[in-house]
Amino acid sequence: MKTTALIEKGKDGTFGIFTPDLKSTVIGEGNTVGEAKADFLNSVNELMLYYKETGKQIPEELIDIEFEFKYDIASLFNYYNFINVSQFAKSAGINPSLMRQYKTGHQYISENQVLKIETALHKIAREFAEIKLV
Repeated sequence: MKTTALIEKGKDGTFGIFTPDLKSTVIGEGNTVGEAKADFLNSVNELMLYYKETGKQIPEELIDIEFEFKYDIASLFNYYNFINVSQFAKSAGINPSLMRQYKTGHQYISENQVLKIETALHKIAREFAEIKLV
């Protein structure tokens, strides 16, 4: 089963991951997205080990589980910190100052702006996939 794992930046500056669609509690936390992902995957492993060691039946929702990580804007730019936020904003058609506020979590982002960012990311990904080096 594939389910969503949401990555969000907390007000304290740390990052958390949770699974809103599961009844089982699986979370991860860290000072960076990478740390939060490692903690999250460790939590999944510990949960599966618990079921194995206790002989309890694994809930159906956890059998063959796969996660699709989804990011808030702050988490995205933390994890992919090599992206120049200001230059990316220009390519997405968003004011660079506003994009930096999205990155820090100091500004609410509308669905329309999220769509612009996703569209720009997917365009760049397609362009990268077509690169041939000599």
